[in-house]
Amino acid sequence: MGKFQLVLLLHAHQPVGNFDDVIERAYQDAYLPFVEVLSQHPAIRVGLHYSGPLLEWAERAHPEYFDKLRGLVECGQVEMIGGGFYEPVLIAIPERDQQEQLTRLADYLEKHFGKRPAGAWLTERVWEPQLPSSLVQAGVEYTLLDDNHFLGSGFEEEQLYGYYTAENMGHVVKLIPGLKILRYTIPFRPPEDTIQFLREASAKHPAGFAAMGDDLEKLGSWPETHKHCYDDGWVTNFFSEIEECADWLETVTPSMAMAARPAQGRADLPTASYTEMMEWSLPTRARIRYHNLVKEFESRPEALPFLRGGTWRNFFSKYSEANLLHAKMLHVSQKVHDSARTKAKSKAGAAEVGEALTLLLRGECNDPYWHGVFGGLYMPHLRTAVWRSLAHAEALVDSCTHKQAEYAQADRLDFDADGNEEIYLTSSEYSALIQPSDGGTLSALDIRKTNVPLINSLMRRPEAYHDAVRTTKSIVPEHFVSIHDEVRTKETDLDKWLTYDRWRRNSFRVLLFAIERNFEDYAPIRLDEDGSLAGGRYRVTNTSKRSAELVSEESCNWSVTKLFSFAPAEDGFEVTCDVTLKKTSPGDATVQVGLEVIVNFLAPAATDRYFDANEQRFPLRWSAKTDANPLRVIDEWQKTGVSLHAPGAREFWLAPIETVSESEGGFERIYQGSQIAPVWLVPIGQGDEWHGKLTLKAFQMR
Repeated sequence: MGKFQLVLLLHAHQPVGNFDDVIERAYQDAYLPFVEVLSQHPAIRVGLHYSGPLLEWAERAHPEYFDKLRGLVECGQVEMIGGGFYEPVLIAIPERDQQEQLTRLADYLEKHFGKRPAGAWLTERVWEPQLPSSLVQAGVEYTLLDDNHFLGSGFEEEQLYGYYTAENMGHVVKLIPGLKILRYTIPFRPPEDTIQFLREASAKHPAGFAAMGDDLEKLGSWPETHKHCYDDGWVTNFFSEIEECADWLETVTPSMAMAARPAQGRADLPTASYTEMMEWSLPTRARIRYHNLVKEFESRPEALPFLRGGTWRNFFSKYSEANLLHAKMLHVSQKVHDSARTKAKSKAGAAEVGEALTLLLRGECNDPYWHGVFGGLYMPHLRTAVWRSLAHAEALVDSCTHKQAEYAQADRLDFDADGNEEIYLTSSEYSALIQPSDGGTLSALDIRKTNVPLINSLMRRPEAYHDAVRTTKSIVPEHFVSIHDEVRTKETDLDKWLTYDRWRRNSFRVLLFAIERNFEDYAPIRLDEDGSLAGGRYRVTNTSKRSAELVSEESCNWSVTKLFSFAPAEDGFEVTCDVTLKKTSPGDATVQVGLEVIVNFLAPAATDRYFDANEQRFPLRWSAKTDANPLRVIDEWQKTGVSLHAPGAREFWLAPIETVSESEGGFERIYQGSQIAPVWLVPIGQGDEWHGKLTLKAFQMR
């Protein structure tokens, strides 16, 4: 009888747009020491998956790391695992892009490590039943899913010590169940706890194997783990414990485990991910109810697998910003592939389309499309990096499509698949998305000369963990625990930043509010503005290549007409919003009117990003009212500036947009841009009209 086998499949990933110093720290804390310890234990075999962005960084910053990996591959200690090159959630991208992502990483691994991968890491283990077709067509033989996928569809725990097959339309892929208990004991419990579990499993399943698939970052770069894993020797001790059990236990690579035994049968699994992900994807109130329900059933472990959260796609309905980003990606993907078909015969055109394709694939990196215990969507630099890639890709293919150097186009379509029509304006200088159903506002505005997404902010909304922010100071656990089981805060009194927005953080939103309200009510969202004008539905009355006119539909007391005009300007463009306010109800009134825009230049503490008001500089977290008109916002790092001019406005009101979110390092406050509104005092009678105007000039700095 052969030995019981342990399959370790470790996944290492750094998002597109992450900072070099952050990746370097993860390299020094986790990626390098793990490989160094592994090389000292030649009997230990593992599967390693590295995402494309991390491999590209390592090839540039630490080519010697490739030499170490190559040596481990050649001696059979490491099996390199494939996947989508830029770590997309495969089910969220078009099938043609799935094939390109999977093939690119397979080609890269074959080139650098001498062997084409047989397996593929499935990003966030997000599974849908149609995936076997895509995986098999890209040459993938197997992938790993969580035990949660199997148990929730009726499998018993004792059936998870082997592998299964999944089929779609005749395409068959092998599935390895990864055990949650191993994810939670490695490295968070003493090595002997894992060994004891494996010993008991061996007695029950002598011809089987136990598998774990999880992040390599938890072996060194999660909080406190480097000291635990390497300074205190957990990884060395774990490997040594396994070696001491060589009479009954061995580690094998995933391919070795499957080559040693037949499949245990067929697994027809539902849409799922790991348990925590399915909880995170639920809307906040539902997530709280679900969490309480799980607690209620903790004493009934046989029932827990059937308490299922949402699906990964829930993030698109939970977060409008994730949905908009996803819609942008799908829109750009269609343009890139359409352009590829028409430009294939042109050498110059093919080169541009090839560059656009790579930018598109970078824009499919999963991290900013969702949020859980990892920052994800809440991290502005990750959102920006992905959006910039998509904006650049779109600008390239648009320039190929239009023969003239300057062009403009307006399309009316349901851009973000929310059931409402939007107006999408593109030109050689900008792309802009107007949402008539949400206050006739701009939800996206890209500066094409610098590929900067100008708005790119985040609506502050309740999250399930905000109650913990209110009631908990930083807790230091009594013993070493997983990040899923601890509470940390990066600063004190975070609860005072828990402000929730009434509207999405779009630009050119009309705020009509009472004269009793003042600047002190602006930042904490206490203006009590007229919701029918600010966030109500507007009707499109006219569009042209560079303009759109909209009229409010929902107010009984007021009528607002907005005329958006776009025009080229020196080193950039101008967008002007002319507002006509008409009082339709009886009587006279004096009100205040603001026309709010959102600008996010990302780094509030950086000295090269600032407000310029009356030739004085102020940091991006500036909260003030100012008579500067025009008011400028400057980003020297991205070589981009914005000038705001509002004739006749009494002053500009400014306030930072700060979110409180969860990350692997704890609860943290993050700057998500600034809300900026010129404010007018408007006396008006029934039937009277008031006219206001705000011009935003975006320009590239020399």
